[in-house]
This record gives sequence, structure tokens and C-alpha cells, in this order.
Amino acid sequence: MANLKQRYREEIVPTLMRDFSYENVMQAPRIQKVIVNIGAGDALENAKTLDGAVADLRLITGQQPVITKARKDIANFKLRAGRSIGVKVTLRGERMWSFLDVLANLALPRIRDFRGISPDAFDGRGNYTLGLREQIMFPQIQYDKIDKLRGMEITIVTTARTDEEGRRLLHLIGMPFRSN
Repeated sequence: MANLKQRYREEIVPTLMRDFSYENVMQAPRIQKVIVNIGAGDALENAKTLDGAVADLRLITGQQPVITKARKDIANFKLRAGRSIGVKVTLRGERMWSFLDVLANLALPRIRDFRGISPDAFDGRGNYTLGLREQIMFPQIQYDKIDKLRGMEITIVTTARTDEEGRRLLHLIGMPFRSN
């Protein structure tokens, strides 16, 4: 299979130009970055939780995650500013393309009872956020090596101006949207 970046240049851009009647190649929407985030609220009680999240995210993305810290105190959640509450990775370039390829073609179809991802999770500016309940769908994760199931949030940031352009771009890349 041709790599996704090459397919984007050779097939997807011309299709987008035709669909939205762009006059210049640079008008075609492209993917700027992919942010993968695991919130580990239970890290407040158990510091080891964060280590597992870091290890899982490193395996999935191939990049060292950054530990995110709380910005302000929230008494109801027993949260203090500066406490570690999650991990995230921002993917660009080759790692971003290979992650999207794995996500669309391997990970998402492995979800049990999978019927497609929601076509409505766009933010109004062509960016898409996808929430996943567990990390075991990724082929890099070995089921017997994980300490607990972790959900994650994947945000795909595009240069699309509208949700319609962003949806078409992700559809052409191979994201399995469900039909409503």
C-alpha cells in the first residue's frame, strides 16, 4: 500500500480541488497536526497511573509524551494547580501520517461492534476530535502487558475552513465515518 502522505499528494488533493473548485493547490485543506491526549485523573491517588499512560502513548505514537499539569485549583475534584493530570503527544510530519494510517486502517476497524465514527464531531472550523474508550485496539499494545484500560482523545487539526471540507478530507484519507 502506498504511504498516506504520497496518496494525499497524488490522489486526495486533486479530488478536493475538483470537489470544492479550488483554483490553487495551496487552497486544498491539509492536516497540520494530530494531538493524542490521555487524561489520567486517578493519577492524583496513584502516581504509577501516569507511568502506564506515558508508556502506552509512547508505544502507540512512537514519540515521548509530555505530562500535562492542572492549571488551577478545583476543590470539587480535589485538584491543585501544578499537579500532573494527563499525558499528550503532538504529532507532525511522517509520524503524523503513519499514525493516521494505523488509526484509520488498523485500529478503528478492530473495535468490537464498530459501525463507524461520528461524522458530527467537527468544531466548526474543520478540526475533528475523536474519543476512544480503550487503547487495546492499537496493534502496538499487547493486551497482557497493560495495567489498565485507558481512554484517549485524538484531535486532528486541519487547514479546512469549514466542517464540510474537513469531513471530505478525512473521508478521502480513509476515516470510516458512519452514515446517519
